Amino acid sequence: MAEFTPTVPARVLPPVTLRDLPDPPSSKWRIIGPGLVGAGVGLASGEFILWPYIASQVGLIFVWGAAIGIITQWFLNMEIERYTLATGETALTGFSRMWRHWGLVFVLMTLASNLWPGWVTSSATMVTYLTGSNADSVRWIAIGMLIVIALGLTLAPVIYTALERVIFVKIALVATLIVVSIIFAINADSWVELGKGLTVGARFPVPPLEFALLMGAIAYAGAGGGQNLCQSNWIRDKGFGMGAYVPRLVSPVTGHEEAAASTGFQFAPTKENLARWRQWWRFANVEQASTFAMVSFVTIALMSMLAYSTVFGKEGLANSIGFLKVEGEALQSVVGPWFGVLFWVIGALALFASAMGIVDYTSRLASDTIKTVYLRDKPASVNTIYFYTVWAMVLIGIGILLLGFDQPLILLVFSASFAAVMMFVYSILLIILNRRALPEAIKVRSYRLGALIWSVAFFGTLTVIVVIQQAQRIFGGS
Repeated sequence: MAEFTPTVPARVLPPVTLRDLPDPPSSKWRIIGPGLVGAGVGLASGEFILWPYIASQVGLIFVWGAAIGIITQWFLNMEIERYTLATGETALTGFSRMWRHWGLVFVLMTLASNLWPGWVTSSATMVTYLTGSNADSVRWIAIGMLIVIALGLTLAPVIYTALERVIFVKIALVATLIVVSIIFAINADSWVELGKGLTVGARFPVPPLEFALLMGAIAYAGAGGGQNLCQSNWIRDKGFGMGAYVPRLVSPVTGHEEAAASTGFQFAPTKENLARWRQWWRFANVEQASTFAMVSFVTIALMSMLAYSTVFGKEGLANSIGFLKVEGEALQSVVGPWFGVLFWVIGALALFASAMGIVDYTSRLASDTIKTVYLRDKPASVNTIYFYTVWAMVLIGIGILLLGFDQPLILLVFSASFAAVMMFVYSILLIILNRRALPEAIKVRSYRLGALIWSVAFFGTLTVIVVIQQAQRIFGGS
């Protein structure tokens, strides 16, 4: 074929380097993991509180909403992965090639959403259910957890490997809880209701649940906000596609740093490269579907069934961490004291692992963008920037806890609003990036393009709803 000219824009950042696409490994099992990490980090308050709370209020008639949300995010994740598979660059770097500051915009919104240490305080609260400690001890338990998270993420020789192991343990624990729940706690009625919630009995719940809460549950089933963008970073560290040419993120203390190019690569669409691309693309799709999508949906469905079997119709339930205390007590009454303890132990560990994953992906997005776009020619490595970002997030979280702040309303507003806005905007950017920056043979098209257009419409609608709702909350509207 004629000499290939790279299609990746080079107006803002240096041009990519031409290289052949690496061969997929002969054994796929050793590179399965990024989808599980994405699911594991995403298994947080939504799966443990929000969806079970919905089930406690309206039954399982809305489980179809989780399926729609997870399928939408699967398509989003695959388009995020498409760019990284083809170039070895993250999606944020691709966005920054279109406008220098796009990456920074998403990093700042992710930071604003995640600076409040909500997941770790939720985990600490569940520890108090186990120990009988008073609410004042939550702060000190959470501070200890934050320090453990920072040490774990910045001292591990290969950071992705450490995170992957933590998430694998978390998923194994949640799977254990689910199996025990099926045997001892989930009743026959809930299986019937689950079937109805996915077929003939499926419908949109009427009040008492707010429309915005239900829309948000669909949108963030599985992951949401900045976490989806980090699929780029995780598959690159796992060596998917052109990411195999990019050194992995390591600890500047215990790891062996390698000189890393600040920009990526592109392959010429030759017959050989396209044959390898089809293998990589097929594997990446199956990996996401069988890990991220399946684990997320099964967890939501079965945790909702557990709540339906134990607390459905119970008065005074709150969509907060207190819901897990009530559910644990109900499990102790229905099954036995040991089951409530198991529920709280696994819940505390699961939320702790989510907190670790949130600190990791926020710091990954920040360090990669800062190094690639703003400090490209400076001596500071992305590993060092990641180290300082992790500790800055943890120290800010500790400061918030020591000052005794409850979660400020403004942070609640930021968290809810920014996640919706981010997903709306990067759905649009993914269409532009994967249509214009990639060769004709591998650009997004057909039903996948339709899925991105659906994502733009859905998250655009959610953005308007959330912004209006939060504005009314702040300014006293009805």
